[in-house]
Amino acid sequence: MTSTFGTNPPKQGLPRLYQGIIRATSYIPREVILLAARLFPATVFWMSGRTKVDGFMIKDSTFTLFQYEYALPFIPHHWAAVMATFAEHFFPMLLILGLATRLSALALLGMTLVIQIFVYPGAWVTHGLWAVAFLTVITQGPGRFSLDRVIGLER
Repeated sequence: MTSTFGTNPPKQGLPRLYQGIIRATSYIPREVILLAARLFPATVFWMSGRTKVDGFMIKDSTFTLFQYEYALPFIPHHWAAVMATFAEHFFPMLLILGLATRLSALALLGMTLVIQIFVYPGAWVTHGLWAVAFLTVITQGPGRFSLDRVIGLER
């Protein structure tokens, strides 16, 4: 007679299905996750930046928004409009290319915190999702599909 003490019986039903799903998701390449963490929030910021300009000029409506709707403390609305417009174009492009990636993610995380605290405090779920993506890039790096990797800034 053999003892089965200390052995686990085979999983059946839902536990087996759950383990199968977990096993399948473990095959998602880390590089795909890091690429997505860069591309998706970068696209949101890029599209926001595009709404602030007409060609290469900042729209008058952008300055109005920063003066009356956003009304950031500690900084003149004109400067805030220019800096935000620049940042929403420059840092997303760097993130998409994977160049100076961690620094770009840190800059956009800072911008996200300013938006959350001073502009749209009720949108914490959206801002939280952006923050998680940026923190992933900051802590894990840009991944293989990046210029940082190509030029040797990241391993």
